[in-house]
This record gives sequence, structure tokens and C-alpha cells, in this order.
Amino acid sequence: MTEIIIDKRFCGPPNSGNGGYVCGRLARHIPGAAEVTLRAPPPLRTPLDAVATNDATWELRDGTKVVATGRATSVELARVETASFEKARAAELLALFEPHEHPLPNCFVCGPARAQGDGLRIFAGPLSRHAQTPVLAASWIPDANLAAEDGLVAPEFLWSALDCPTGFACNCNPQAGTYDKTPLLLGRMSARIEARPRPGDRCIITAWPTGRDGRKRTADAAAHDEAGKLLAVARTTWIAVERDVQLGR
Repeated sequence: MTEIIIDKRFCGPPNSGNGGYVCGRLARHIPGAAEVTLRAPPPLRTPLDAVATNDATWELRDGTKVVATGRATSVELARVETASFEKARAAELLALFEPHEHPLPNCFVCGPARAQGDGLRIFAGPLSRHAQTPVLAASWIPDANLAAEDGLVAPEFLWSALDCPTGFACNCNPQAGTYDKTPLLLGRMSARIEARPRPGDRCIITAWPTGRDGRKRTADAAAHDEAGKLLAVARTTWIAVERDVQLGR
């Protein structure tokens, strides 16, 4: 059993942890690719227990309440999108929200209110406004404070970087060619890390929608370095919720 505390810095909604970051923290206990399902909003500044169970899974517990479960899995995507660093930067100028309209302005990953070096400031926008199959892209240059003891970016920050872009991708409707602003919460995330960048490396994040089923929306994502080397891939399921639920009210 290991204690995990989600610092306020790593929030998504105001009073709970960023989903990708929390999934990545639990996935540290699982060798190779992992799938993490969020069962409840991960509380901030609260001692949580990461516990191995008898069925080869891990649970993140708040007392007796299960916040998340994780297990080993295989993560193979039907396709992997990429872009040049310059095209990713250009896509950011087409970001789907103006800063003053952002639904979670203080989110660790995508919040525009976060300072450089504090939040990741990953602002995904469409590579093309007119593509039949929408693909979002963003640039990411990891800060030095994201490094693990080995000098490479800690795994949970790769999970984080792949999280929010998929949420925005889920609100792209390929059939209608439109984008909506439905409040969403991450329900499940699977990721496979191929290589971890160093702080200061120029990285590209891409994300694209893969389906809708009632309140569930799915999207995939990838991270590459500037030379085109694959760093990580992710598969996500998001749940459409009321705005008050998204905010944890």
C-alpha cells in the first residue's frame, strides 16, 4: 500500500484532481500499458491509498471509498495522428475556447489561467477547420519541474498531456461537422508510454474523436517529439454531465 496525495496544483475541476494526472499516478504501480477507471472525483490534499488487490488490479481509495481502479492492458490504436511542431502551434490559434470562455480555467493541463511552468498550458485546436475527420493538435514543451529522478518527464505528466485534448476532441462531431461545448468528465483512460521526453523538448500532442454512445464519448491521442518519434498513445472515455457535476458542486 502506498499513500498518494493529489496536490492542489494538479486540479482539473476546482476541487478534484485532473483525471489524466490521477490515472498516471495510479498507473505508476502497473508495469507497461495500463487502463485506469475513475470511480469518483479524486479529492485534493487528501491522503489516498494505492492498494494492490487479489485480482491483479490496483485501487485508489479514500478511506473505504474506491476513487479509481487500474489494471494492465494493451493499447493499440486504429490510427495514430501526428503533425509538425509548427502546424501544432498554428492549430493552437484556432483553439476551441476563448480564454474567458474556458470551462475550467485553472485546470492543470489546459487552463489558460495557469502560469507558464505551473500548468501545462496545452491548448488544442483543429489542424483544419474543414477536415471531415477532425484532428486537434497542440505543442508542449515540458518544464524542468516535471522531471522525475532520472531526469526525464515523469510518466504521470505524459498521461496528463494526453488527457484534456481528448476531452475537447470528444466534443467534435464528425457527422455534423460541428463542435459543441457539452460539459464532460474523464471516465476511463488507457495509455502506453514508448519513450519519455526531457524537459525542454519540443513535443506535439494530437487528439481525435472515435465515437459516441449516449452520454459516453471516446477519443484517442498521441504524443510525438519534434523528430516524429512516438512518445505515448492514449484511449479515453468521457461522460457528458451537467455543468454543476463537472464543477463538483
